Amino acid sequence: QVQLTESGGGLVQAGGSLRLSCAASGRTFSAYTMGWFRRAPGKEREFVASISASGGRTYYADPVKGRFTISRDNAKDTVYLVYLQMNNLQPEDTAVYYCGTAPMAFTTDDKMYMYWGSGTQVTVSS
Repeated sequence: QVQLTESGGGLVQAGGSLRLSCAASGRTFSAYTMGWFRRAPGKEREFVASISASGGRTYYADPVKGRFTISRDNAKDTVYLVYLQMNNLQPEDTAVYYCGTAPMAFTTDDKMYMYWGSGTQVTVSS
């Protein structure tokens, strides 16, 4: 059974940091692209960052470049971990953050992501 579970969200003041984690199990996710997306109130889900299966390639949405860092840990063979280090958070980063997995390609297109977690809330106060 595939399971993705995000954690690490919370309330932080502008300029602060949070580290999100996603634990994925149920597939050999070391072969999958992993990504972070977010949905702000009243907005569509948007791409945040992605990391290739090997971890050798990363890609970021322009609004988070230089502030967010995605990484992954494929060391365990049953639970795969993906992280999103978020620094210098701003109120516009407030959203529910989701991790997803894409089996076929290194992509920013959420339609290519097959499995999703239920999300973790990040709230940034000004």
